[in-house]
Amino acid sequence: MNQTKLFKWYKQFLKTSFTLLLLVVLSFSFCGQGWLTAQADPRKSVLAQGDAILDPEAILRYALPINNQNVRNLQASVEQIAYDLRTKRWSAVSKDIKDAAFNLSFHRDDLINAVPEEDQSKAMSLVDEIKKEVDLLPELVTKKDKEQILAVRKQILAHVSAIEELMVTGFPFEVPAEYSNLPQLKGRATVELETTKGLLTVVVDGYSAPVNAGNFVDLVQRKFYDGLNFIRAEEFYVLQTGDPEGDTDGFIDPKTNQYRAIPLEVLVQGQSAPIYGITLEDAGLYLEQPALPFNAYGALALARPGDDPNGGSSQVFFFKFDRELTPPGYNVLDGRYSVFGYLVDGDDVLDQLTAEDQIISAKVTKGLENLVQP
Repeated sequence: MNQTKLFKWYKQFLKTSFTLLLLVVLSFSFCGQGWLTAQADPRKSVLAQGDAILDPEAILRYALPINNQNVRNLQASVEQIAYDLRTKRWSAVSKDIKDAAFNLSFHRDDLINAVPEEDQSKAMSLVDEIKKEVDLLPELVTKKDKEQILAVRKQILAHVSAIEELMVTGFPFEVPAEYSNLPQLKGRATVELETTKGLLTVVVDGYSAPVNAGNFVDLVQRKFYDGLNFIRAEEFYVLQTGDPEGDTDGFIDPKTNQYRAIPLEVLVQGQSAPIYGITLEDAGLYLEQPALPFNAYGALALARPGDDPNGGSSQVFFFKFDRELTPPGYNVLDGRYSVFGYLVDGDDVLDQLTAEDQIISAKVTKGLENLVQP
């Protein structure tokens, strides 16, 4: 083995060893030096769960509270294009496109009629736009223009997301009355965080975590995060912020002069409402997958004291998922912390941020009307 190869091997070995050690450390604490979490039973935290969805926008699409197989089939066909392109399986890409075209041709009316009547004209325009975009793809496949195929795919999925959002009718569940004193996000919101390294854009999901998402959006509106430093920056894995100046670890509500405590809130895939105040492990749901998992780079979650599932407040962290080092089923964080949103733009910025950086300002750019104050 020559020196260059030896150096690369040694560098990867150090990275992997550091990461494995860091995963253990992160399983203990995510909010302050003295806040610890009991270590997960390794028999329960390392069972592989199959292929993970790594695209945050795909996770958000699947997390929408809708039940329409036609739009899900269309979504899956278009999403699959990227996976088949990675291995240059052009025949498979062509099949993905044909499947999408089939759905649009034979289920056009079904897609439109699944939207409330007052929004069906919007749905019709979106479906027609998607058809035009799908019709562009066969020629691009013939040219093997990978870059342009991905660009068109992105446009299609943006329109698919818009149709799926139109299909949502009302809010899917009632938040327990004991949390009625907390802000709630009854839908979704987009938040932009201007940092010293650039802009981060986050979609916050109140359909899956209304209390955690509502708390975050409320604090953004209060300008709470403006000027705050990133207090923890673990290479490859986590970037944390939200610790105010002074002795308090979280937000003091000026109405009550009390620490605003936010509960652990995890919606399990296939369930109608989140589980509150208890980890999935403690609930005996060892193999269940959250609707909002830590699979995607830039998952945004609430930090909390290790010994108190309901002790979170203002401190949040971005999880810097690494597919090679955190395969699905080996993530000790799923079900133990509340994911309430995802970074959808600014991966390169998140990758550069350190404990020397700060949030200059944060603002809600979309969905503020979904915030419900107590």
